[in-house]
Amino acid sequence: MSSDPRLARLKALVAGVAPKLDLDIALRFWDGEAVPLGPHWSGDLALALRDPRAITRLLRRPRLPTLIDLLAEGVVDIEGGTLLDLAARRGERGTRGLARGVNKLAAARAVLPFLFGPGASAGAHAYAGDQKPRAAAGRDDKAQVQFHYDLSNEFYSLFLDPEMVYSCAYFPDWEADLATAQKAKLEIICRKLRLAPGERFLDIGCGWGGLVCHAAQHHGVQAHGVTLSQAQFDFATAKVKRLGLEDRVTIELRDFRSLAGLEFDKVASIGMFEHVGLDNRDGYFRHIRSLLRPRGLYLHHAIARSMKRNEREFRKKRPEFAALVNYIFPGGELDHIGGTTDAMERNGFEIHDTEGWREHYGRTCRLWTEALQANRAAAEAEVGAAKTRIWLIYLAGCALAFERGSVGIFQTVATKKARGASGLPPTRDDLYASPILRDTPL
Repeated sequence: MSSDPRLARLKALVAGVAPKLDLDIALRFWDGEAVPLGPHWSGDLALALRDPRAITRLLRRPRLPTLIDLLAEGVVDIEGGTLLDLAARRGERGTRGLARGVNKLAAARAVLPFLFGPGASAGAHAYAGDQKPRAAAGRDDKAQVQFHYDLSNEFYSLFLDPEMVYSCAYFPDWEADLATAQKAKLEIICRKLRLAPGERFLDIGCGWGGLVCHAAQHHGVQAHGVTLSQAQFDFATAKVKRLGLEDRVTIELRDFRSLAGLEFDKVASIGMFEHVGLDNRDGYFRHIRSLLRPRGLYLHHAIARSMKRNEREFRKKRPEFAALVNYIFPGGELDHIGGTTDAMERNGFEIHDTEGWREHYGRTCRLWTEALQANRAAAEAEVGAAKTRIWLIYLAGCALAFERGSVGIFQTVATKKARGASGLPPTRDDLYASPILRDTPL
């Protein structure tokens, strides 16, 4: 029994609610004692409150950013697993009816004393820069992109596949490992674009160079990649040289909007549209169209949210998404698939195929989470404990969102609109009938 009467009352309150929760999880308090949240706790998974300041800060500011800061600082911690494990133990249980039968006076006596304790934060971990869209004049995305991507190449290597492909993988079967699934993703993108030797291919937001190198090696194209991340540019440039592809692949540290007077046969945008902003989508697609030859192919790969009753409702940000933007992807916005296809058609594209990859991204994010957790000590040494904790919550949260259907992801193939034939074959048998994987390694 705790010698602190405040803590004793709080534990009693939790123990009284626990039978209704019936969870295989415990709540561990700052004195080291764990109070099970159900009668059958296995003893391995607990949500730890390391300091009474956790209660104080949540009472004073009961918002998701407060919890994220507490997790980042280690004041709140997940012992024995990740958010994925907590979610698995919680299942589909809701909280409706939880307050019934709880003595309100006893609950107030247990909680309110913590309202007046010390609760200073060690410092916020969110992006502090300007995130305003500024649609008319465009916006400077470089600082926002570098906040996310320039943590360090070494950090990303701790959970990505060997080729550093940082977007949704494509699993030939659900037992495939991440490296196999990422190789399959690169290949199916090239097939959908029907890349042919000698064609000029542009990858907008080329990341660490996985797609441009694969396209040049296995499909014979002249590939050009652009990125706003200095760390990615350095890695991709070194990779091109290491693979001896200098005559077929070029990489630029450049905003794709500054590309002008160039013409490409094929263009891909893989996981970059999320940075654009909804008010900028028309300008985005117009500029891509200006870079394509007549009937040139464009592949658009982007995360999407479900449409609401109307556009105004859709643009209201849920707390979870607002936190994601502030802590991980400053300036980011997700479109709905109808908004994307409307904007593409409005700006001169003919759409041919749209394929949903939601479950593939759920599996990808789960594997990323597991890999980062396995390499947690190395990650903390590289970017610090706070940033590592935020990323574990982020990746696990993304896995759950895709697995549950809260968000989706789509690949859309379109051509620069023109009169007459599209130039595409009558069926898609060639994409899927033969093996996606090639014998030649990346």
